[in-house]
Formats: sequence, C-alpha cells, structure tokens
Amino acid sequence: MTKYLISFHSAAMDVADDEWEQVSHESHEVARAAKAAGVWVFGGGIDESVPPVRVTGDGTIVPGAYPEHEQLAGGFAVLELPSREAAEEWAARFAVACRCPQELREFMYDPES
Repeated sequence: MTKYLISFHSAAMDVADDEWEQVSHESHEVARAAKAAGVWVFGGGIDESVPPVRVTGDGTIVPGAYPEHEQLAGGFAVLELPSREAAEEWAARFAVACRCPQELREFMYDPES
C-alpha cells in the first residue's frame, strides 16, 4: 500500500473563535476513524512557536527555513491506503472537519522505509 500526506497550511484555516473547539473535536474524530480503520501512520501539527533550522550539506546548523520556500506551518496526517481514490476520500473528510482545503501528496515507494 502507498503512504499519503494530507496536510494544510494554518493560514488556510478561517475559523470563528467560537468554533475552534468543534473543529478540534471533528478533526480528532477523523483521526480516530483513520486509526480504527488501520490506515493511520502518523500525524500532528507543526509547533509554530518553535523556529525552524536547516542543517546544511556539511552538517552546519543555520536558523530558518529554506529561503525560497514558505515556512511549513499547519497540520498533517500520513495514511497508508490502497488507492489514490481512498486518499482523496480521507483528505475530503479532513477538509470538512478542519474547515479548510487539504493538500494531498503521495510518498514515493522506497523499499528501505
């Protein structure tokens, strides 16, 4: 089976202050459903209060994200699924629960992972 990354950028979330508790509840329900279905690999949210660092090709640590890329922020889930269609269905469930668009990406097969 293939692993898929379902993610969203925190800036995409347009949630009223009084709806955050419900959004949290609904998104956790989708995550629990994925776990119950046996497709959940890993998920979570990026802690945006901790600044990113880059480790260069020679092992040097420098502050910040890649300068040419937007900082990674938001939440994600990695699911292992039998098809792209199944991945799209789970992404749709997360989109509804989180009330924001989700990005779907497929991990390349790597026999060592």
